[in-house]
Order: sequence, then structure tokens, then C-alpha cells
Amino acid sequence: MGDPRYLLDTNTVSYLIKGQPSVVRTHLRRAPAGSVCISAITEAELRHGVAKKPEAKRLPAAVHGFLGRVDILPWDSAAATAYAAFHVACEQAGKALSTLDMLIAAHAIAAEAALITSDKAFYQMADHLVLKDWAQPLKSSD
Repeated sequence: MGDPRYLLDTNTVSYLIKGQPSVVRTHLRRAPAGSVCISAITEAELRHGVAKKPEAKRLPAAVHGFLGRVDILPWDSAAATAYAAFHVACEQAGKALSTLDMLIAAHAIAAEAALITSDKAFYQMADHLVLKDWAQPLKSSD
């Protein structure tokens, strides 16, 4: 079995770009080279955030720099298939996630990646996802 794969959700990427909490960067530095990725859905959310704030001076460069250094997984048929199954599981469990959160979660499932998030909404579907919160303090097992 190879190295683990980590798919960062949008709030985790925001922490990295802002530099807070700093423990997120510590986790990133400890991740094996090439194991960290984002969904094309997260890329869209980041670009939307930049477009909404044309007055921001540093944000466009920070987002562009980040996107140039991370693997961006394209939305493909495997992700679409995982989305269909995950969406049904959410409906059957009576759990509501936003559409974009469902797409990102499904992408993590399709990529066989741990979803790195501090968004508590994902934790209501923890039986279907591998979840890690890099915003939490490091433990000796990390």
C-alpha cells in the first residue's frame, strides 16, 4: 500500500493561505511529498473568493501561488459516480450538506483520500468518509 493521500477542503486551504492556525502548515510539512491534493471544486471556490474581493491586494497572488504548488484533481466520471452514491447516503441518513461540500466529499471518496477539514458538517457523515482535522493540535501519533 502506498502513501496516504490527503484532499484539502476549502477551509483548510484558507487556513494555509492565511497562515492561521499555524498547525495546519505543520501538518502539511509532515505529509509525504505528492500526497496532498485539492478538488477542482475547491479550486473553483478559491477563484470565486478572489473574484468577490477585487480590492484584495495579496489574496490573488496567494491563491495563484497555492494553486501552482498543489495537485488539482479534475472532476471526472469516478467522482460523479461517488457523488451519486454519497448523495443517496446523505439523503437516507437525513443529513444535509451543501452541494459543494457533497461534491468535495465525493471527490475524496473517489480519490481514496482522507478529507482534511475542520468543517463540522462533514462529520455527520463520518461513516462514509476518512476525515482529519489539521487545525487541531498535533498528537504524538500524528
